[in-house]
Amino acid sequence: MTKPRFILTLSLFALLLAGCQPAAVTADPAVVQTAAFETALAQISIPTETPAPTETPIPTATIQRTPPALPGTYQTSILKSHDIPRTYVADACQYLKNKWDPNNSIPGTVVMTIMIHRIDKDATTSDFGSLTIASKDLKRLMNDLHDAGFEAINMQQMSDFMYTNARIPQLSVLLIVDDRAGSSSKYNDHFRTYYEKWGWPVINAYIGMDERPDLWAEHAVLSAEGWVDFQAHGYIHNIPISEGSTDEFITSEMSGVISTFQKYFNKTPIAYIWPGGGFTKRAVEIGTQLGYKLGFTVNPRGPVMYNWVPQADTVNADNPFAIPETPAGNPLMTLPRYTDINARDNIDSVRVIGQEAAAFAEQNKAIELEYYDIICAPAYGPIPSNP
Repeated sequence: MTKPRFILTLSLFALLLAGCQPAAVTADPAVVQTAAFETALAQISIPTETPAPTETPIPTATIQRTPPALPGTYQTSILKSHDIPRTYVADACQYLKNKWDPNNSIPGTVVMTIMIHRIDKDATTSDFGSLTIASKDLKRLMNDLHDAGFEAINMQQMSDFMYTNARIPQLSVLLIVDDRAGSSSKYNDHFRTYYEKWGWPVINAYIGMDERPDLWAEHAVLSAEGWVDFQAHGYIHNIPISEGSTDEFITSEMSGVISTFQKYFNKTPIAYIWPGGGFTKRAVEIGTQLGYKLGFTVNPRGPVMYNWVPQADTVNADNPFAIPETPAGNPLMTLPRYTDINARDNIDSVRVIGQEAAAFAEQNKAIELEYYDIICAPAYGPIPSNP
């Protein structure tokens, strides 16, 4: 290729290359100004608003309430020095709830249990040696009890009261007639009038061995009427339980009467009236295993209240023939009884004990309720405020 032709070709190539370049864009002044403003704004450090600090509440310190010490058991100088009131409810919270529940018996509610053995309608005087009360003396006793404000209760009421403080009359009497009567006339002649006038029931401590169907049927009529409450008084009865009694004898004596009650009365007794007043720790254990709720001695220690039963630790000169109850380990199965002949002399004392116990309870009410609120209420719930 000649030089002039080469130069011409090179010139044409340069011209074509220049034609392939994009045309220069003329900037819009407004766009340029906006971009410049945004760039400047982005470069300015604008402080971020810091939120105001939230105050964290300081928790209120929980004040630990110290429960007060519970008061002791009500004591009285009216009882003999060796006849000391014992409690039997181990759970203090349950005791306090039962005690102060307004649906239950009010504090100071007292039960006077009286043993009636033989009634002689022809006698001019009563004979303590043979445990025989003259009919006229029995009438005086019943009228004096009524005039003093007492009301008679049955055994189920007694059991419910002693176990849970269920409501009963504030002055209650439990009338227990020992031994099987030869006929129902004993109750019709001596007690029916009080049932008809005052609605008073009576308890018959009935012996279980006699299998005369006619005698059982006669008493079953009284049981069905509802005012003679039959409870157990042993099977053969005339051999009192003692420390020498075997388990076999105790069981047969206490369970045999249950069988005959179920056969003839269609009921199961809940109370065992110890024949001859004889009992032992082992007999008390067997009795509770058989289902008995209450047991009654012949020991005239005093009246009873909920969680309050007078008992003795040892034989003492004040009651030389009374078997000590505390070794048996169950106050509910070794309850005391006044004799009918001496009961009238103790009516006022029983009333005073109830009054003193009520005042003692009221004096300590605030302490006991505070203790319950601190210690018991979380688990047992509040004590009802209204009946």
